Amino acid sequence: MQADLFGDEHDPTLPLATRLRPRTLDEYVGQEHLLASGMPIRQAIEQGILGSVILWAPPGCGKTSLAHLIARYSNAIVESHSAVAIGVQEIRKVAERARQRRRASGQRTILLLDEIHHFNRTQQDSLLGYLEDGTFTLIGATTENPFFVLAGALLSRARVLTLKPLEETHLRLLIQRALTDTERGLGTLNLQIEDDALQHLIRVANGDARLALNLLETAGVQTPAGGTITLSLIEQLLQKPMPRYDQQGDYHYDTISAFIKSVRGSDPDAALHYLARMLVAGEDPRFIMRRLLILASEDIGNANPTALILAIAGTQAVERVGMPEAQIILGHITTYLACSPKSNSAYVGIKRAMDDVRSKPVTPIPLHLRNAPHPQLKAMGHSEGYLYPHDYPEGWVAQVYMPEGDWSLPYYEPTTHGQEERLRAFLERLRRASSEDSSER
Repeated sequence: MQADLFGDEHDPTLPLATRLRPRTLDEYVGQEHLLASGMPIRQAIEQGILGSVILWAPPGCGKTSLAHLIARYSNAIVESHSAVAIGVQEIRKVAERARQRRRASGQRTILLLDEIHHFNRTQQDSLLGYLEDGTFTLIGATTENPFFVLAGALLSRARVLTLKPLEETHLRLLIQRALTDTERGLGTLNLQIEDDALQHLIRVANGDARLALNLLETAGVQTPAGGTITLSLIEQLLQKPMPRYDQQGDYHYDTISAFIKSVRGSDPDAALHYLARMLVAGEDPRFIMRRLLILASEDIGNANPTALILAIAGTQAVERVGMPEAQIILGHITTYLACSPKSNSAYVGIKRAMDDVRSKPVTPIPLHLRNAPHPQLKAMGHSEGYLYPHDYPEGWVAQVYMPEGDWSLPYYEPTTHGQEERLRAFLERLRRASSEDSSER
């Protein structure tokens, strides 16, 4: 199936999202990390030399639009297929048409293969020879991690371009463009949209431009020309009321505050309640995970060192999986941290140390602790008298490490909570041994 969506952009029977596909890279919204002016990927597209790629992104991020732009700048014919509905025989037919096209006119062919993760290993292998000899260029689109679902041989012939979910500013721009575009959008209807309705639409779309534009089109059909799309109409279409949650207002900060205090207070039910409020309201999951990362050190610390490790893993998983599935990961991390023993001793310790350094004279580092990479430094006493702990039983020896000064010690005072109790016992034993060593001297 040869595709030229740009040629149908004025067809009013096509969905709004299709009609508004960008015709140039300047019209393309989002993916600045790849397509900002001067970026290597953008330059390769503009020069028609990008080659085969796999576009990896959540739905509605512009994979198909970017694929057709790549083809337009390459002056190539696009054969668009779904991996769900095409097999090896059809791939051979695409290849034969591509050869004939090149022999007849020299025009190149791009195979746009949507949902490429549905291709099994045999189907993927059928593409390799054609990519190797340049019969056609492949643009594969997938919502699944290509490094998990595609064969290494295919990935070695097609670079992976990771597209990011569209941000609120991107969706706002696309919606305003749709409302004002008189050729391809809804501009002839002279519609307005309430601020709350626009915000609700953006939140529900959650980075999916296609969903946002489809909802906008439906709302536009049900609004008289010259009228205003209301929040009530958007809520009716979605069958979902708008949560009363302003991401820049007091309620936003009150909710995240209640969430963190519930986790700190070891109440997993309350923590999940406030987490649910934020997720339903469309809060950025990365913002939530950032706060949980901080809490894992500030409020749990050495009482359960695994908490920070799990929070880091959760942060990476949220980035990779995206919403809505990321809400499962957020629930997992939230309940684990809420149920962990708590200690803020490490937080208090670094705060005390920094207060000392900021408010008191910084005295010289003891000579025996200084670095001595040069003989002249050794002659000046650097490292002289340093006792290497591993040369002593239990890997420890009494030795002065703090510089002289009136310091607010101890900085770190482990609690008896969780694993920190073992650290407390260890330090107490060392302090007793150090005290005994000093008295013997």
